[in-house]
Amino acid sequence: MASLQDTESEPQVETQPDARTRRAALILNPVKPTEEDIRAIVTELSLEQGWQEPLFLETSKDDPGHGQTQEALKAGVDVVIAAGGDGTVRCVAEELAGTGTALGLLPLGTGNLLARNLDIDVDDPRGAVEAALGGTERLIDVVHVNVDRAQDAHVFLVMAGLGFDASVMADTRDDLKDKVGWLAYVDAGIRNLPGKPAKVHLSIDGGKRVTRRLRSVMGGNCGKIMGGLEIFPGARLNDGLLDIMTIAPSGKLGWFAVVAKLLARGKGKDPSVEYYQCKTAEVESDTPLEIELDGDALGEGTHMAFRVEPNSLKVRMPYGRKDPAILTDPEP
Repeated sequence: MASLQDTESEPQVETQPDARTRRAALILNPVKPTEEDIRAIVTELSLEQGWQEPLFLETSKDDPGHGQTQEALKAGVDVVIAAGGDGTVRCVAEELAGTGTALGLLPLGTGNLLARNLDIDVDDPRGAVEAALGGTERLIDVVHVNVDRAQDAHVFLVMAGLGFDASVMADTRDDLKDKVGWLAYVDAGIRNLPGKPAKVHLSIDGGKRVTRRLRSVMGGNCGKIMGGLEIFPGARLNDGLLDIMTIAPSGKLGWFAVVAKLLARGKGKDPSVEYYQCKTAEVESDTPLEIELDGDALGEGTHMAFRVEPNSLKVRMPYGRKDPAILTDPEP
């Protein structure tokens, strides 16, 4: 903690940059449907607060946000607003993590899970931009994942998985998402309920590997999904921990036990759902399974290595709102 070195000198006051020197970048996924003029909203609110004209960049099929974020960083912007779904947010965050430049969220996707966990209204674009420009600034954890022992890691902010959950993401119809929203995931989930468990090896914090026959292994950085369901009870975005959940339904009625334990927030001794907390984890399947990161289907793989990087991403959230996904008093 900083202290005054010279009691006779005038106290040093930390000053904020002049508003006229501040600038936001908007990274927009143009395929996400919206009735609002997003560019106009960001421009209007930036100028109202005395900021410079914003920098506008669009994602593409070949570059879902990485290159655009790098361009924004080179331009020296103060906040990068990711306008899209969780996939767009993840790609932008992957470049911002560790830089000190803040991430703002303008949720335009189907799930918008990080926005929901940060208490950002997914139906109020103007409010989301106001939070991105002048909201509360917090540091959150980022989880790094190496897939199939690749040298370069991906990151995720909400959750990632191997098995059933990833199959649901890969099998969700885009046209149905446009029509019915998150209910499209329910459709894909029902269609993927049949299936056999896979032999999966799990190691927590470098400990002894345990072997289970599972339908899914998921890692969570926070807990809330659509409908307010909290599938990682007590998970917090800045607790420095990764929450691991295994799903192993038994018999024809096994999925009812899974749902019951999820609704009970993990309470009970039924082994159909089990939880672990850790800083690192390694998951390996004997057979290739679908893999997803924050809703992005990556295809099939057999190995995932997780590592938490605590407090490595600066985010903006609505000023004065509660922040249930973040510890009120994080550890120093």
